[in-house]
Amino acid sequence: MDDILIFEGIGVAMTTPFTDDAVDYAAFRAHIEYLIENNAQALIINGTTGESPTLDGEEMRSLLKTAVETVAGRVPVIAGTGTNSTRTTIAHSQYAAEVGADGLMLITPYYNKSSQRGLYEHFVQAAESTDLPVILYNVPGRTGMTIEPGTVEKLSRHENIVGLKDAVGDLEYTKEVLELTKGQNFTLYSGNDDNMHDFCRLGGKGLISVVGNIIPGELQGVYDSIKAGNSDAAEQFSRLMPMIEAVQVDVNPIPVKAMTSALGFGKYELRLPLVPLEAEMHDKVVETLRRFREGSFV
Repeated sequence: MDDILIFEGIGVAMTTPFTDDAVDYAAFRAHIEYLIENNAQALIINGTTGESPTLDGEEMRSLLKTAVETVAGRVPVIAGTGTNSTRTTIAHSQYAAEVGADGLMLITPYYNKSSQRGLYEHFVQAAESTDLPVILYNVPGRTGMTIEPGTVEKLSRHENIVGLKDAVGDLEYTKEVLELTKGQNFTLYSGNDDNMHDFCRLGGKGLISVVGNIIPGELQGVYDSIKAGNSDAAEQFSRLMPMIEAVQVDVNPIPVKAMTSALGFGKYELRLPLVPLEAEMHDKVVETLRRFREGSFV
């Protein structure tokens, strides 16, 4: 595979809209249009933010196919195909290739966990099951498993493994991985909205974002400012913090779906074991969105 950068800037880990406990495909397509119109650089389908653990196989396949058809090549569509079963991950990945996804995102196996050697074999076998470029996803706070920097370095040598979504939340980890993968065809994206500025200053090429479901253009503007070396990039980013903090008041994607529903992308519904915000907190989150859109924050 030639050198590849699947995207640069803001990728959006899309929510899955529900209406009466069914996937609302009309709302999903409308949300895709909103994100593209507002400068999202890539869309990630069937990730954690999309509540993939509660989607059945047919829903996951249909969401991905709908996304590929709706996007129609305007931005990359990245399929979240990772599971804690290598065989299932391969099956999901091969389907993603069949329907025209542009890349894969592979989370570390969870619950059954693994050794680093097992992680390596899992990712390599999944990466070799298609020709699609692969972004690894390290989020130990959710999975109880981490990809150690040395394992990332080893995986970065594989021609199909081209990036890492780093949701570790420790910039020392980020620095070590950046140093170890220097010179490889390998890109780091932050998986934490709140450290985007510092992460990209270190050399990360963007953010796979939750709050990007609402404000992809504003986040992309910050990334462009960082890349240009503008001195006001930090201040520009700080103006987005009320929105970032609002989507962190409860487990993702509980708060951000309060906002997407307020914008008209499905009802405010989640699937158990996730439950909606209490009424008072819900009103605060939606009020934050309203004030931000009105320019009330300084």
